[in-house]
Amino acid sequence: MNPQPLVDFAPALRLALLAGVVALLPLSWWWLRQRGAAIDRRLAALTLLTLFLTFDLTVFGSFTRLTDSGLGCPDWPGCYGEASPLGARDDIHAAQTAMPTGPVTATKAWIEMIHRYLAMTVGVLILVSAAVSWRARRELPHSPWWATATLAWVIVQGLFGKYTVTLKLYPAIVTLHLLGAMVLLALLVLQHESFRGRPLATARFPGAATAAGATLALVVVQVALGGWVSTNYAVLACSGFPTCNGQWWPAMDAGHGFTLLRELGRAGHGGYLPFDALVAIHMAHRLFAVVVLAALVALALKLWRQGESGARRYAVALAALVVWQTASGLSNVVLDWPIVAALAHSAGAAALVALLTSLWARARAGAGRTVAVPRIQPSHS
Repeated sequence: MNPQPLVDFAPALRLALLAGVVALLPLSWWWLRQRGAAIDRRLAALTLLTLFLTFDLTVFGSFTRLTDSGLGCPDWPGCYGEASPLGARDDIHAAQTAMPTGPVTATKAWIEMIHRYLAMTVGVLILVSAAVSWRARRELPHSPWWATATLAWVIVQGLFGKYTVTLKLYPAIVTLHLLGAMVLLALLVLQHESFRGRPLATARFPGAATAAGATLALVVVQVALGGWVSTNYAVLACSGFPTCNGQWWPAMDAGHGFTLLRELGRAGHGGYLPFDALVAIHMAHRLFAVVVLAALVALALKLWRQGESGARRYAVALAALVVWQTASGLSNVVLDWPIVAALAHSAGAAALVALLTSLWARARAGAGRTVAVPRIQPSHS
């Protein structure tokens, strides 16, 4: 078997064409449903569709990681220089024969490539949205630079995806890739809220936007800690709850655990990562979860006491996600990390980011402020 380059751009054109073909399905559905609507309504529908697929992409990315499929195709952007695992079946078979459990197997290769296909489809939708936004820029409630920034961020996400593979699941890169997905969700939510134009009445809660923003920041930190747990395979470093391995305060090695610039499973000095470092990673996520849950509950109570129906809907949604995240998080530990619970936990984190971003945007609008980039003024020349 000939060695494969880490980065092979030969199948890039075929992959791009494939992504375009796949993207025609949601684009055709969008066009048929919105063909008679005004341009701002059509773009709002496209943004919502892209947001939905981006959420799916984020969850499927978690599935890719949880099934150890991140190196199912060990090169990028194709699979052994091919546009699909079908063309690479001989190389995949040889790799699987040498190591039957992976990292390369036929199933893992398909999981990895489906993730890439979905990511490219989302990229095409965002590209279309940016192009249409510039063409109709004088008819939109926000600047086309929102869509352009989203397109730029998709490119950054693509680079994170590339280096996730070429750097062999380098923990810092994998975690940044997860955080990048959350940024992409937030950008799409902000655009969608701008189209909706429905400010949230918060007269009895004047600090709603600040509280939502602060809580969102805490959630993002917790997502980063959760990503660090997952990428370092530290989920099962603590058994039992509320204690960890039978102790309230187990031995921990935070110095090695939170050394960011190191390879998977390795300490900063090059040796193997000690078990106490994995315990420290797990416990940091567990302890900070208490802070985040307290902030979410406090915010939900404040919104409920606001009395306005819109605020109360956010309160109910936040409370539901608190229950969801608590149950799925505990299931990971108590039930020894079943993949369904792990996926539910990842989906809940993404939903929290989207919900809090929406709340922040609407609360700012309700307070007489805007989150949109200033509009481009038409030329009078």
